[in-house]
Amino acid sequence: MHRFSKMICKHSKLIVIFALLLLIPSFIGMKATRINYDILVYLPDDVETIKGENILSSEFNMGAFSVVILDSMPNKEVAKLTEDIRKIDNVAKAVSIYDVLGTNFPTEMLPDDVKNRLFKDNETIMLVTFKDQISSDSTMEAVTRLREVTDGHAKVSGMTATVLDTRDLSNSEIAIYVVIAVVLCLIVLEIALDSYVAPFLLLLNIGIAILYNMGTNIFLGDISYITKAISSVLQLGVTMDFAIFLYHSFMQEKENFKDMREAMSVAIEKTFLSVIGSSLTTIAGFLALCSMNLTLGKDIGLVMAKGVLFGVVCVVTILPAMILECHTIIEKTKHKEILPKFNGIKNMVMKHYRIIIVLFIIILPIAFYGYTHTDVYYNLDKSLPSDLGSVSANDELKDKFNMVSMELLLLDNNISDSKVNDMLEEIEELDGIEWAIGYSKVSKLGIPKELLPEDLVSIFQNKNYQLVIINSSYEMATDELNAQVDMVNEIIKRYDEHAILAGEGPLMKDLVEISDHDFNSVNSVSIVVIFVIMIFVLRSISLPVILIVVIEFAIFINMGIPCFTGTELPFIASIVIGTIQLGATIDYAILITTKYINNRKANLNKEASISDALGSSIGSIMISGLCFFGATFGVGAYSKIEMIGSLCTLMSRGALVSVACVTLVLPSLLMVFDKVICKTTLKMKH
Repeated sequence: MHRFSKMICKHSKLIVIFALLLLIPSFIGMKATRINYDILVYLPDDVETIKGENILSSEFNMGAFSVVILDSMPNKEVAKLTEDIRKIDNVAKAVSIYDVLGTNFPTEMLPDDVKNRLFKDNETIMLVTFKDQISSDSTMEAVTRLREVTDGHAKVSGMTATVLDTRDLSNSEIAIYVVIAVVLCLIVLEIALDSYVAPFLLLLNIGIAILYNMGTNIFLGDISYITKAISSVLQLGVTMDFAIFLYHSFMQEKENFKDMREAMSVAIEKTFLSVIGSSLTTIAGFLALCSMNLTLGKDIGLVMAKGVLFGVVCVVTILPAMILECHTIIEKTKHKEILPKFNGIKNMVMKHYRIIIVLFIIILPIAFYGYTHTDVYYNLDKSLPSDLGSVSANDELKDKFNMVSMELLLLDNNISDSKVNDMLEEIEELDGIEWAIGYSKVSKLGIPKELLPEDLVSIFQNKNYQLVIINSSYEMATDELNAQVDMVNEIIKRYDEHAILAGEGPLMKDLVEISDHDFNSVNSVSIVVIFVIMIFVLRSISLPVILIVVIEFAIFINMGIPCFTGTELPFIASIVIGTIQLGATIDYAILITTKYINNRKANLNKEASISDALGSSIGSIMISGLCFFGATFGVGAYSKIEMIGSLCTLMSRGALVSVACVTLVLPSLLMVFDKVICKTTLKMKH
């Protein structure tokens, strides 16, 4: 490491130039990385509903579908519009009631129950199917063209429309996320550091690391919009303390060396040794997300683990080079540090640690209750503004046509129409089922297949399968719908053991079940992995337990607050926030604990060891926590996408709660368990 640090200091100008040149391939990689806006694609491939979606795509040319609500217009105009829609690239079929009845058939002659389902307030519906998958670029482009072709006379519902609106809204906000995060972090750093220019260098260094990280995402193929939205601000918040440590270390070493390059060389070595342990726990925390069955966790975990790695590398290479090259201007813009020393907090903790322990014991079960009883929602529409086109279309389908969630049933084509109709009668008797329709119902009316439009027949039948569309009035991802899906599955398996129930409702049910499993498993994996790493970093059995208890206590408080405020969280936030908060803030606890261990090994008594460890660490912890808060708070307050806003709000609040727990609860626990720690920590004197 000594030779490496010498080389960095010797070739600082060359390193800065090379770092800037590397931004060119990074920008190219960022541009070429596809962003995915559909959460459902992260379901495992072996799930039956995903197999059903693949059959729909390959056998029925139905990768996606949309129910389009048409404004009042003459029959012939509807027929012409239908033809225009069919001409759109990637549109497989477009079918309205007039394809069955003809444009001259008076709709007044339809039975009332049929008329009420197809016409409301001078509006009618059309089924449009797309060849490619829900979130493919071609399907999203087709929905865009569909909106253009209908020229404001139609509302387009369905998952693709939701994905498209999510993409447009996310893209319009993401630059503002970064600006807000940078401005708030800059304010914190200007208060915390002793130079007006140094904060800009620290932010520039992390900005370069973020661009490297985003550019190398091209090797992952694609990333989710959630990853894209949060990874930059999260990387900024998590790795800022590495940069601050190097800057402070350099300023201290300058007092010991006349040559500033020699001082920086020592600062690089000390920084690397100090951050390697904490960065490993942070990386491990993010990699624990890869254990999720919902592969969105792998997406976020790999990108963020890679981001922390880039952050460490840039802090010990590019940042030292930039500081050395800008050293003169840093010195000219020096000012007095505004951030207080927080001695009052240190003295209060040391004096009242017993009271803090009592409060900890009282609050812990309350926080855990809130943590385990916070309500979570899975309906993706709820995370989006209600005025988006797709959301308003879905709401209108629900309110006017009672079409809330669609289930697509795939049956063997050899099953007789009479048997299928018996099955459909059973299904329609279930609570919440509005109707179920397949070709067997049409044949029951005595209409020959030859008289039906080819587009209509091909939707319901091919040589291998027949398709039944089931409409439920139950909300997506609710207990009622999930129970209904189970009952429908029980019925269809009696008629065809190989039948598959696909569509949005069953897909969301799988999402609920897999996410519930992931919530428990990912937290357990992250705790075990970080515990093992800390055993080697701290060389202790008891200290890793104490540190994890403190951070988990902070997580319980953070995740428990929504329970007591009556706030529902989007499901993905509830799954990943615990692992993110553990991995990102365990560093605060490690900093105090490492200094405490060193003090005890230097023969200081427990009071002096803990007081010194807390006093010398609290400033760094406050700065780091405030930077993490600043990087995420603004995004949480600004974002109109609740999936992103809630996640950033939880992270920002989690940073502050972790800071409070580490500075109050951890020293108190060290005071209480000092004897146990000494006996269970390597080379620590009793």
